[in-house]
Formats: sequence, structure tokens, C-alpha cells
Amino acid sequence: MKTDNFQRPIISLRISITNRCNIRCFYCHHDGIIPQEYEMTPSEIERIALIAKKIGIKKIRLSGGEPLIRKDIVDITSRVSALKFKDVAITTNGTYLEKYASQLKEAGLNRVNVSFDTLNPETYRFITKSNYVEKVKKGIIKAGEVGLYPVKVNMVVMKDLNHEEVWDMFQFCKDNNAILQIIELLKAESCPDEDFFDDYHYDIGIIEEELTKKATDIKTRTFMQDRKKYFLEGGEIEVVRPMDNTEFCKNCTRLRITPEGKLKPCLLRNDNLVDLMEPLRQGASDDELEELFLKAIQNRTPFYGKC
Repeated sequence: MKTDNFQRPIISLRISITNRCNIRCFYCHHDGIIPQEYEMTPSEIERIALIAKKIGIKKIRLSGGEPLIRKDIVDITSRVSALKFKDVAITTNGTYLEKYASQLKEAGLNRVNVSFDTLNPETYRFITKSNYVEKVKKGIIKAGEVGLYPVKVNMVVMKDLNHEEVWDMFQFCKDNNAILQIIELLKAESCPDEDFFDDYHYDIGIIEEELTKKATDIKTRTFMQDRKKYFLEGGEIEVVRPMDNTEFCKNCTRLRITPEGKLKPCLLRNDNLVDLMEPLRQGASDDELEELFLKAIQNRTPFYGKC
């Protein structure tokens, strides 16, 4: 396992296999769309995953955009899973999950995270500019039925929009054997402007205070930015607070790959990327590609101060 200059081990790799998406969440920062014909192919993704395995990465997460929008998603999942990582997961908006859940499980997928901010059809329409709320609910249920466990539901909490729905979402997750992750709106990447952040940011510390009172058990995930997991009423809520989490960088163990095939050392920066795709397509050897991974790892510096 490789470590960066701050002794942080690199455990996981998040591969964005497309930036195409079938919904338009209003808090999402949409970069220019890469034409489908220029997206990484299944064999290229497989080779990237193989190099990641060689340098000691244990976990792979496929994401987007919306990864299930790719018609070859089952093939991609099968190729990556065949490399025998400790964990292979997908983050999805859930709109195609009912369709693909069984096939993805058979292809070797271990887990799925579903981005789902509200159970209310009108609020969902406002956030996503779409009407898929029932499809997403069915997808979450189907994923649990086929054994993609634990299913995690990622809920971005927004002031005066869905912050009062947290307990309804928790009940839905508990009823369907899913884990709820409530996420504080992230200014640096998710918010297009200052006014947007001011309008919708909600301090989920308020919810944490209530969780602390109600929980029968609380656990801390050391290698996930010291996130707290609250266990109550037979269910589970995990809290993601990057804005005020002094441990956010200290415990970061993830490397990312952008849809255009660039290694991204830091979630919050775009000025230190390392191009992987052009060398790969020009015939770079495995050793040369490994050197590019190592360069990206050495580019990792804490965004929120020194570790």
C-alpha cells in the first residue's frame, strides 16, 4: 500500500466513468460534457483498476455523472470485480437501479450508494428537474432484495427545502434495510455561487445534537474523516460534515479519476491533475502508468491545512 508525503495510505480509488447524467440536480456543478465516444472504454477502466491493484489500492468505487447511464455498466463492473478488490461499489442516482440491480450483483458488485435527497415528488422535481422519485424508491428496495448490502442513501440536507425530511427519510431507509447518510452542502465543489450556499446551507450539527440524545450507540469511522455513525430505533444514520471537519484531510485515503481519465489527488482541487488517458492510449507500459499514479499520490496535499 502506497502512502503520500503526509503518511496517508491510499486505500480507495473513485473512477468517474461518465459525466453524463439523466437528471439535473440544481446544486451539482456541471462541467462540459465529454462526448460518449471519448469516454474510457471497459478495457481501459479494467487496466486502470489493474494498475491500482498493483500499487495496493483495496477499494474501487464507480461513479459519474450517472454511471448506470452507460449501456456497458455491467461489463465494466464485471471486469473490475474480477480483479478481486476488497470492495467494489457504485454511486448512482438510482433511476436505473431497479433495472440493473440483479445484473450488477451477479457481475460482482458489493455495494451501492444512492443519491436521493427527498421522498416528496414536488421537492424531488424542484431539485432534479425530473419525476423519478418512485423509480428511485423501487431501485433502493430492489438493491436490498438482491443483496447489494448495505445500501446507503446519500441525502444532501438543504435549508428550507428538505432539512425537515431527515426523519422521514430515516424511516424509509430503516423500513428497507438501508443506511441513511446525511451530507452537509459542500461550498467548495457543489455550490455554483455564494448566494446559493447562503440560501441553502444547513448546519447539520443541529441534527447531530438530536441524534446524540436519541442514539443507543455512536461509532466513529477513523479512515472516513472521523464520520460519526448513530444507531437508533433499529436503524443507522451516518453524518458527513466536510465543511467543519478538521479531520477531513487528515484521514483522506482516496484518489480519484475524472471522466476524461485524469488522476485527481484532491476532491477540492483541479490544479494538480495527472493525465493518465493520453499515455494509456499511446501505448504506455504498466510501469509507466504506475509512475503516473505515484506522481498523483505525491501531489496530494491537505486542502484544510497540514495534517
